[in-house]
Amino acid sequence: MTFEEKINNEIKQAMRDKNKLRLEALRAIKSEVLLAKTAGAGGEFTADDEIKMLQKMVKQRKDSAQIYKDQGRDDLAEPELAQVDVIQAFLPAQMSPEELEKAVADIIAQTGASSMKDMGKVMGIASKSLAGKSDGKSISAMVKKLLG
Repeated sequence: MTFEEKINNEIKQAMRDKNKLRLEALRAIKSEVLLAKTAGAGGEFTADDEIKMLQKMVKQRKDSAQIYKDQGRDDLAEPELAQVDVIQAFLPAQMSPEELEKAVADIIAQTGASSMKDMGKVMGIASKSLAGKSDGKSISAMVKKLLG
């Protein structure tokens, strides 16, 4: 079953369950998939593309929810955070802070990095190897913590 078929099946189930928040999030995912397929060359859509797209959607919703909370609009922040939960269900399991620290420490050891000057080298490797398992903000914070 392809990613798109899985989303379509989940949409049907959300309709049957009359779950509006889940349905809205799933339709947003389907919309992004269709946009990505039509924008890309030949409609090829890889698993890496799916993960990047879903991570982008999660980040957008978290940012929106934070803005709403800062403005005292918890009524608007809650649906955004509910959509984050739905979208994250389609992402691979995220690394715990301990697992992330160990993975980044291993990468630092491999590259021989010793100071903040080497952060770019470490981030390049870490971003590629940990893609989908952790977000860039967490990876960056851990690299700074371990190199600083």
